[in-house]
Amino acid sequence: MDELMKKILIHIYKYGPDNPWYMARRLLGESGWIAKYDMAQIEEACKKLEELGYLIRFKGSLKKSVTSSIKPWLKVKARELDHKPNGIYYDLSKEGRKVASLLYKEYRKENG
Repeated sequence: MDELMKKILIHIYKYGPDNPWYMARRLLGESGWIAKYDMAQIEEACKKLEELGYLIRFKGSLKKSVTSSIKPWLKVKARELDHKPNGIYYDLSKEGRKVASLLYKEYRKENG
């Protein structure tokens, strides 16, 4: 398993289901609209992780309530969203959660 795959597992473990487009921009809490990672590489890594049985395609509903006292209009927009945004969202499988938990503990030791 390469470093990018480990980061993806840790990211989903910490932040919940996500899709490659967003992960390319905010992997492990990075921020900004300019992608820090190549989306094609992230998609490929997600597919490999899915083949290994660590990721599954997320089929549930995403959190639809934004709690923002600074920008209250976000709450209205969130209520209007009655469907999951486009794209494939990945979540951890049972086995993936075990592996990601171990990786996350190592990551926290290394990065404080």
